[in-house]
Amino acid sequence: MNTILKILLTALAVVIIAYLLPGVEVVNYVDAIVVAIVLGLLRITVKPILVLFTLPITVVTLGLFLLVINALIILLADYFVSGFNVSGFWVALLFSILLTVFQSILYSFIKEK
Repeated sequence: MNTILKILLTALAVVIIAYLLPGVEVVNYVDAIVVAIVLGLLRITVKPILVLFTLPITVVTLGLFLLVINALIILLADYFVSGFNVSGFWVALLFSILLTVFQSILYSFIKEK
């Protein structure tokens, strides 16, 4: 139940950010839910591999390269979901930062057992 609620909150954040940020487009709410699911799957599968391969540059940049990895995950989601469109890398970087902020705010309302 908690996972479904987090997916729906992430989809809500995606819709809000797509409304606020020029260069990001979500066709409808179903596509926003699919984007939330795809982002979750990419964060579980692809992100650890990218972090492992880019560990030296991540250490040198004191972890700031993780923002680039998050932007790449957003661009991969753009590639896989047809109803989600991000215009470029810098927009994806800003989208990932805003998504993290929105998720932190929205997830704070969820009670953990």
